[in-house]
This record gives sequence, C-alpha cells and structure tokens, in this order.
Amino acid sequence: MSIKIKGRPISKGYAEGTALVCREPIGFNFGVNVHNGIITEYNHELQNKSIKDKILIFPHGKGSTGGSYVVYQLARYKTGPRAIINLNTEVIIAIGAIMGGIPVVDNLEVNPFDVISDGDYVKVDAVNGIVEVIKRNEV
Repeated sequence: MSIKIKGRPISKGYAEGTALVCREPIGFNFGVNVHNGIITEYNHELQNKSIKDKILIFPHGKGSTGGSYVVYQLARYKTGPRAIINLNTEVIIAIGAIMGGIPVVDNLEVNPFDVISDGDYVKVDAVNGIVEVIKRNEV
C-alpha cells in the first residue's frame, strides 16, 4: 500500500528512488562535495553520507546564494539527488534545482518527516505536485 501526498511543485519533473531523510537544513555551498555527492559539513546529521541518486528530504537550505550553483553542479556531474522534497523551498534551492533539472516539491499537505523514513521508496511527480511513498517493508 502506498501513501499519496499533495504538495506544491517547484521544479518540474519526475523521479523515483530511495529516500534519504534529514531533519537539518543543508548548506550546499561548502557543505557538499559536487564530485561525489558526499555531505562534508562538519557535525551535520548527514556528514559523510551520499545524496547521489536519493530522494532527498530536508526542511530547507541554508547559507549563501552560491548554494544554487552547487545544486546545479550536482545535477551536471550526476552526483546529486534524483529529487528534493522540502518543508519550504527557498529561492537558493529552487534556482539550482530548476537550472539542473532536479524535481522539487514542497509544502506537502502532511509533514514529510511524519510519513517518510530512510529507505522508503518515493515517487516524486513535480509536474502535478504528487509524492507517493511506499514504505520500505512493502517494497
């Protein structure tokens, strides 16, 4: 059984894959290695973890406007997430995702942290603003 959640599409597209859930904001500028997709920010919840090919769920970005270019570079080098789900997407993440073609949905009708866990299979339809969650024990 899957859960379908309506949200607001930010960067159009479709992607699916395994969820990586992070309750901390992510600072892409100086916090993520664009060559391998590893989070490098010291003491971050995802430090030393890869965001490559994941459906990345986090509240919002943080840091300077250079983060937009890092998000774009992650897409260009194919080391970034397949899609992003935010509580609220700020302009830094939105611009980088749009430039890089990374689907983004935010403002889901339920808190994604309440229904999505690491390892769940997630389908993101960022054209219609639909997120479908298949719990990992049902995949």
